[in-house]
Amino acid sequence: MTRTVITTEHAPSLPAPLSQGIRKGPVLQISGQLPFAPTTGEVVGTTVAEQTAQVLRNVTAVLKAAGAGLEDVVMLRVYLTDPAHLPELNEAYAAAVGEPFPARTTVYMQLPPGLLVEIDALAVLDY
Repeated sequence: MTRTVITTEHAPSLPAPLSQGIRKGPVLQISGQLPFAPTTGEVVGTTVAEQTAQVLRNVTAVLKAAGAGLEDVVMLRVYLTDPAHLPELNEAYAAAVGEPFPARTTVYMQLPPGLLVEIDALAVLDY
C-alpha cells in the first residue's frame, strides 16, 4: 500500500515537521489541528467553544482534501488545557460533530499561550 500525504490550503500549515494528513490504504490520520485561521495563521477565538469550532473546521478541511468527512472518523483525540473547560468543549464538540459520535479520548496538557484545544482524527475510508 502506498502512503499518501494529504494537504490543503483550507487548513493551516504548521511550522513543524509533519503532514496535515497521511493516508495508507483505508486508514487516514489527521495531524493535531489547532485553532488557526488557514488564511492568516492567526488564532481564532479566545474561548474553548470558539477554538473548538475552528479546530474542527480545520480537521474537516483535511478530511475533505482526502475525500472523506466526519462520518468516516472513528476516533477523535482532544487535547485540552484545563479540565474546567470540558463542559464548554463538549457543547461545541457535539454541535460541530453530530451524532453518531466517533470514539473520543480527552487528554489534559499544556499548549502554547493562547491555545486552549487541539484535536487529531483517525478515519477509515472505503477504497
